[in-house]
Amino acid sequence: MADTVDAHGHIGRWPAFAVPDGSPAGLVAMMDRCHVAVSCVSHLLAVGPDARAGNALLLDALAAHPGRLLGYAVYDPHDRQGPERLRDLLEVPGVIGAKLHPEVHRTALDDPAYAPAFEIAAGRGGIVLAHSQHGSPWADAGRFTAVSPRYPGLPLLMGHSGLFPEGYGPAVRAAGRCPDLVLETCGSRMTARHLVRIVAEVGAERVAFGSDAVFLDLRTGLGRVLLADLAESDRRWVLHGTMDRLLKGAG
Repeated sequence: MADTVDAHGHIGRWPAFAVPDGSPAGLVAMMDRCHVAVSCVSHLLAVGPDARAGNALLLDALAAHPGRLLGYAVYDPHDRQGPERLRDLLEVPGVIGAKLHPEVHRTALDDPAYAPAFEIAAGRGGIVLAHSQHGSPWADAGRFTAVSPRYPGLPLLMGHSGLFPEGYGPAVRAAGRCPDLVLETCGSRMTARHLVRIVAEVGAERVAFGSDAVFLDLRTGLGRVLLADLAESDRRWVLHGTMDRLLKGAG
């Protein structure tokens, strides 16, 4: 378990959620308690109202916790200087790719406004983590199947795997159609049984553990994987093997 990699985490605070401690140090302390080696994070300020300021705070956190925190730079499709800023951010040690949140940005994942983020990440060997949400006009599984084939070889993490239980099936089908699409486990509605079913249908090497900490409790997300009725080889893939493979190609 000491090799566990959290594919989807955050630092900072969010107005609609109770986040007891959004500090990078607090997250790392919780990682130590849970024997999580690495957490791949974006800053919640960047996801929300201010990508520029939030991404700057992300860089401070990566510098303070090298090797423990890796970063996704949030790409704001409404910022005209977004492409230039993303190129610069991807040059910073510890930044592994781009974070997209179609629901917050009110922009469909396959909209041309996001194209620069995909193109830049693909050119730099990065990873793209995008929020998914079943039934959303911006972030449902169909948006992922539309955009992923445009960028062959670019790892696209489907954050939350559709978010709602009724979205897990479409997420699995999307992964079946798109070889570069990787499903990710975080969300308050995901259960161990859902996880077992997803792994059985897409293969453990296409599923990555994510907690959504500090948005959600790291212990809850990790416990779901540790207690799931999975073969130990599959559990290792979910806990770190899938992300180990993706991170080898990042940067």
